[in-house]
Amino acid sequence: MIDEITQDAADRMDKSINALGSAFNKIRTGRAHPSILDGVMVEYYGSPTPINQVANVNIEDARTLSIAPWEKNMVVEVEKAILKSDLGLNPATSGDLIRVPMPALTEETRKGYIKQAKQEAENARVSVRNIRRDANSDLKELLKEKEVSEDEERKAQDLVQKITDEHIAKVDKLLASKEAALMEI
Repeated sequence: MIDEITQDAADRMDKSINALGSAFNKIRTGRAHPSILDGVMVEYYGSPTPINQVANVNIEDARTLSIAPWEKNMVVEVEKAILKSDLGLNPATSGDLIRVPMPALTEETRKGYIKQAKQEAENARVSVRNIRRDANSDLKELLKEKEVSEDEERKAQDLVQKITDEHIAKVDKLLASKEAALMEI
């Protein structure tokens, strides 16, 4: 029973770390990366569809993305969706290919993105701590039901704390690498 609780907590904490990773992918650095457009939805025959489901998104060079819609009539829709997105990107269309140059980040925008990254990291830390709280309350419930001894419950809480500390360290490491990527010129 204790193993199930600790394993469940570790799995849920891993999911929080993965969610943080995808949130960080949406914060753009100065370099071009296809994941920047992950949140962009294109109007495809009346329904919003992720851009990577209507077009190929490739890296042309360090600061340019190229988007090749699979259908010719989608070029205008993809361009509109990129302009509407909150990313501050200006696509340039040439025939069937859309090029999206990544503007250089100013000091001010870098600081804004770092602030956003810190907020995402804090949200991940809160999520990990909430999972710890849930696991500890499950352990206390087992103790109350007399399914485990006090010593077993204490050891399990120590294990949950150790797992929590490891995941908080992962969050801090991800944040440090994202900050370094943002400050890179």
